[in-house]
Amino acid sequence: MARFPQPLCNKGSQKWIQRLINEQPEQLNSQIRAKLNLPKDEYIQWLSPLKTDKYSEYRDKEFIDLLGVKLEKKSLEDFWPRGGPQWDALGKSRSGRLFLVEAKSHIKELISTMKAKDKDSARRIRRNLQETKRFLGSNAEVDWSCGFYQYVNRLAHLYILRQNGLSAHLLFIYFINDFEMKGPPTIHEWKGAIELLHSYLGIRRRKLQDLVADVFIDIDCLE
Repeated sequence: MARFPQPLCNKGSQKWIQRLINEQPEQLNSQIRAKLNLPKDEYIQWLSPLKTDKYSEYRDKEFIDLLGVKLEKKSLEDFWPRGGPQWDALGKSRSGRLFLVEAKSHIKELISTMKAKDKDSARRIRRNLQETKRFLGSNAEVDWSCGFYQYVNRLAHLYILRQNGLSAHLLFIYFINDFEMKGPPTIHEWKGAIELLHSYLGIRRRKLQDLVADVFIDIDCLE
């Protein structure tokens, strides 16, 4: 099974995403509607990480099942080996839009490298990262499996949902003022790091605007 019950976390992005989803979801939902230009009455139901579900996080086929959709054109199993992204949160709107969430509370969390050791798995990941690069119009001559791997593998999973005709969106939630984790105190600092990331990956913000939203949440509003 790729359902992972979690403890009630006491620090970092996991703490804040649990609190945001379970206690103040409308603070998140209002930003999503504004960023993605959705109707003001677009209701978003959060499916994870719910207190009633032991704050469980999902990955692989189980995250698709939780969203209640099917990948009929190209399956996730054909696209990506098991052990894919474990989503910080998953949601679905009344109109059927899907929301995949990755949350961060400090800049160092942006940096990661692919750890797949199986040669066939690594080859498949690199091939589909290249496919995602083409989809996003990136001409950057850099290896997407290094440096910002977690960021791009989330983009790849957004891509496969979109290729199956699903109205999916990827949300990066950046928490502000998490001093315990030495996180940024301002939106400006986060945006500077994100711009560098996009520049390195060769991704133009215009290409992302209808697919990806950066959401900034001040943890002072969640205390």
